[in-house]
Amino acid sequence: MTAQAKIQTDSRHVDTVILGAGFGGLCMAIKLREQGNDNFVILEKGSDVGGTWRDNSYPGCACDVQSHMYSFSFEGKADWTKRYAPWNEIQDYILKTTEKYGIRPFCRFNQEVNSAKFDELTGLWTVGTKNGDTWTCRHFVLASGPLHVPQIPNIKGLDKFKGKLFHSAQWDHNYDLNGKTVVSIGTGGSAIQYCPEIAPKVKQLYVFQRTPAWVIPRDERKYPEITKQAFAKVPGLRQLYRARLYWSNESRVWPLFNPSIAKVVQKLAEGFIRFQVKDPALAKKLTPEYTIGCKRILISNKYFPMFNRPNVELVTDGIKEIRENSIVTADGKERPVDCIILGTGFIVDPRIYMKDFELTGLGGRDLREDWKDHAECYYGTTANGYPNLWQLVGPNAGLGHNSIIFMIEAQVHYILECMKLMQERGADFMDVKADVQRRFNDELQKNFKGSVWSEGGCASWYNQADGRNIALWPKSTWRFWLETLRVKASDYSFGFVEAQVAKKTRKSKATA
Repeated sequence: MTAQAKIQTDSRHVDTVILGAGFGGLCMAIKLREQGNDNFVILEKGSDVGGTWRDNSYPGCACDVQSHMYSFSFEGKADWTKRYAPWNEIQDYILKTTEKYGIRPFCRFNQEVNSAKFDELTGLWTVGTKNGDTWTCRHFVLASGPLHVPQIPNIKGLDKFKGKLFHSAQWDHNYDLNGKTVVSIGTGGSAIQYCPEIAPKVKQLYVFQRTPAWVIPRDERKYPEITKQAFAKVPGLRQLYRARLYWSNESRVWPLFNPSIAKVVQKLAEGFIRFQVKDPALAKKLTPEYTIGCKRILISNKYFPMFNRPNVELVTDGIKEIRENSIVTADGKERPVDCIILGTGFIVDPRIYMKDFELTGLGGRDLREDWKDHAECYYGTTANGYPNLWQLVGPNAGLGHNSIIFMIEAQVHYILECMKLMQERGADFMDVKADVQRRFNDELQKNFKGSVWSEGGCASWYNQADGRNIALWPKSTWRFWLETLRVKASDYSFGFVEAQVAKKTRKSKATA
């Protein structure tokens, strides 16, 4: 029986349920298949694989990590067209990888998971979806990632606007921007890419900036054919090139943990702004006051020169309200507008984007309640009280300097090692110990001290209001890889279904 036929005729019980068909979910699925495990399903809320690269198709959308690093180490691509690939080339890579490894038959699309409950008497998770379907599984892998729920700002009158309104992750390609007066709210990673692309088309572009971003030059060079042919014929050359990119990226971690070095880099970035923006007063408004690295560092050669155009205006006054056909700033000025584009990013705090996701662990514990003060895990992968729940790019597994694909592959390896350890011990589930998780996270937060994220005035989505960083890994990525290469059995407690049933039976007899 083929894998496709098997997944279609199976009941709704599998060994592993994977939530999400982006890079993380696909990596988990590929590595399960490599180990001979076809007993899994991927539940994806969208209509195809790709995650953020399926959803984000706005003009100029591209990755800010080099193409040869932003791909699986086990599935190299010799013919990337540019140093930094556009979204459609990345999505094409994902689609081809999905087909090559035979993952599509395991995918269930338009299935949004909204609940998961662990039963220690069976050692199984019951996973529910919005359309009422349920799956039971031994292992539940959260691979949804943090960049999938658009952040819609709470602005007075936004719901009353009668012009065109859309988020950058939900770009309306049928709407003609030519000759329109357009407002872009936000100056993050998406806005700095689409604004320069639409500026030549629109009649007027107002860029609303709350906080300026550090933007550094982007290497836009294309790979010549001879280079692509060499990478294809001699895979070792491509691997060597990838290694060079990895270590050059890794060197960027030093300024992040040494603000004095960061401020030297910052001077160069300030010069880049002054060089590209003709108006000194405007250049000053576009220059951040926080230390470089506190917020995500962006890369673009087009963003700053865009402000030299006569039809582009930077607006730094706060928004007072939005009316049916205009936007009013705090200074009382009203600007007529045809279209508002929300370049406001995504909800990245799991306490918020998982607020409607009922995830129940041991003893009825609710992850939303456990994370009400702050989200924390062990290596961004396992959480105490939630056995056999595995996360990819969980709390403190994000990066500010290198490829997240590297972290995903390390986490997938760690999960597979955990599964192997469970099998060796004959256990039905395993749970990271509370004291191990606590010590790990206390040490993590200590590592942020003295970094750009602990500098005075640093406020970013990496940090909570109390200053706790819940997003980033505060060390080199090779340290993460090294520390997750093997599983310390002593970090975990192991559960056996027979023992749990016997324990409940004894308890029932004692209370009878």
